[in-house]
Amino acid sequence: MLRNEHIRLRALEPDDLELLYRVENDTSLWHVGTTNEPLSRQSLRDYLLRTTSDIYADRQLRLVIETVGREPVGMIDLTNFEPRHWRAEVGIVVLAPYARKGYASQALSLLIDYCRHFLHLHQLYASVPAANQPSLRLFKQAGFHQTAILKDWLATPEGYEDVALFQLLL
Repeated sequence: MLRNEHIRLRALEPDDLELLYRVENDTSLWHVGTTNEPLSRQSLRDYLLRTTSDIYADRQLRLVIETVGREPVGMIDLTNFEPRHWRAEVGIVVLAPYARKGYASQALSLLIDYCRHFLHLHQLYASVPAANQPSLRLFKQAGFHQTAILKDWLATPEGYEDVALFQLLL
């Protein structure tokens, strides 16, 4: 269920420390999240040791996107898991050398199937910076519907940026 002929999604492993360090400390991604300071390898190592990869225990699920050759190309997350309302937020990052090669759309498709058939979620949602055309296309092509624009939602070095809110009812 979490694989196709090109990629697979898998739980984080202790060996993913450098991948996690690279993604979490990529300052170009900080404006879409709540991080505004570098994370140490030790704090990320502690996180890797604490995480159970159980969405019910952790209220989130981080999965590594990797090729069939076991090359990590990014991560896809379910966060803000709300079991009472059966919904979760989707986040995805593909490392720059692998961008625009179809990995994100394949990973999102696998994640949607997993959420529908195994987690039995009612809906997924995503907050996408309004200027991020590739991500807007990704979620639209995956069947998500834009349901709102959140004005001045993200603070960036250039000023405030709107966010498009997408939802997918499963």
